[in-house]
Amino acid sequence: MPERRPIVEGWFTTPTDGTPPALIGTRCTESGTYFFPPERVASRAPGHLDSPLEEVELSNRGRLWSYTDAQYQPPDPYVPVTDPHEPFCIAAVELTEERIVVMGQVVAGVGVDDLQVGMEMELVVDTLDTSTDADGVEVEHLIWKWRPVAEEATS
Repeated sequence: MPERRPIVEGWFTTPTDGTPPALIGTRCTESGTYFFPPERVASRAPGHLDSPLEEVELSNRGRLWSYTDAQYQPPDPYVPVTDPHEPFCIAAVELTEERIVVMGQVVAGVGVDDLQVGMEMELVVDTLDTSTDADGVEVEHLIWKWRPVAEEATS
């Protein structure tokens, strides 16, 4: 079984206990402004430059703000999942609590015809690719993606 590793360390959680994943961001302690990806040096909030930051887990749900699809294969260092390239969707999701927009790929099987601005989306962790590292260890690289929240059945 491959070793599972985030493609970018420190940008999202990869829980194994059944709790939902979360993006990791930072928040300016003086202005309350959130940042993703996480700022590591100092706040960029207007009027609060160089204010202290704290690391926080961000909302794992939000509303679809915009979307598109990648009809063409992105250039290197993109690693194609299929040959030939199969289009995939990219979503910009406004996080519920933080009111910031975070981009990410949409899960496989969801196309532009399945998406609508304003619909609720949730964060999931999925496999980006699998490779073998320099030590010969098979590694499954993980990435965050967005998935539409299933509508609850009404009675």
